[in-house]
Amino acid sequence: MIYLNGDFMPIEEARIPVLDRGFIFGDGVYEVIPVYSRKPFRLAEHLRRLQHSLDGIRLRNPHAIGEWTHLLEQIIAGNESNDQSLYLHVTRGVAKRDHAFPKAVSPTVFIMSNPLLTPPEEWLETGVAAITSTDNRWLRCDVKAISLLPNVLLRQMAIDADAMETVLLRDGYMTEGAASNIFVVKDDVLLAPPKNHLMLPGITYDVILELAAARKIPHEVREVSEEEVRSAEELLLTSSTKEILPITRLDGKPVGNGRPGALFAMLYELYQEYKITVMRGGDTLVETS
Repeated sequence: MIYLNGDFMPIEEARIPVLDRGFIFGDGVYEVIPVYSRKPFRLAEHLRRLQHSLDGIRLRNPHAIGEWTHLLEQIIAGNESNDQSLYLHVTRGVAKRDHAFPKAVSPTVFIMSNPLLTPPEEWLETGVAAITSTDNRWLRCDVKAISLLPNVLLRQMAIDADAMETVLLRDGYMTEGAASNIFVVKDDVLLAPPKNHLMLPGITYDVILELAAARKIPHEVREVSEEEVRSAEELLLTSSTKEILPITRLDGKPVGNGRPGALFAMLYELYQEYKITVMRGGDTLVETS
């Protein structure tokens, strides 16, 4: 079951006019929200990021937080899996083709759910491969826009190389992955690039930094150089659907000793513990004294 512009229906029945600006211009934004045991994970943070994206493209939010919550609860209830991946998508609506914003047009709102497939044990035990490439995207990567062609091409580069992800470099520094955030472990310190217009502010990125702070894990949020990426002891990939994964090969060369590292193992366990806490109705990170 999906939701489209006020109606719930099977996805096979959904129809969108060809003049929808999402189809014509990629004029819209989206969110992906993981659901564990039918409970959305960090829903408030995802809806705040949605608002940031809408503000970034000057599009009015069609729903208040309570309305979004109610719609998402109905989608979760209307689909079979206990663990789901919610996709919500807002475009500027249907109008005659013209670059300028149309007046008095209602946004298109679409929500769907797919079963949430968490990373297989093999990826956790042996890690995944990644490649590097120049970050050639636009300068508003903090907006979660549906016009994802640069990300699609960059991710396909990884697939063509039998890798999981493309780590993006801009002017000598790491930004993020084509569809993820990237952390670097250097001299036993967890390094994260700062939130700015060149990267998407990841929800899982936030959780990892909060866990590091709560457990007194040495970490720094600062620009991370290409040299630090290439000489890292560990590389970590995070996203809402892949959670946290170790990158153990980069451009065909081993990262560190070529095996998932100790910091990955610690953060993975902490993340799973926190996820269980959330599923049980809590949302507290326990700090270490």
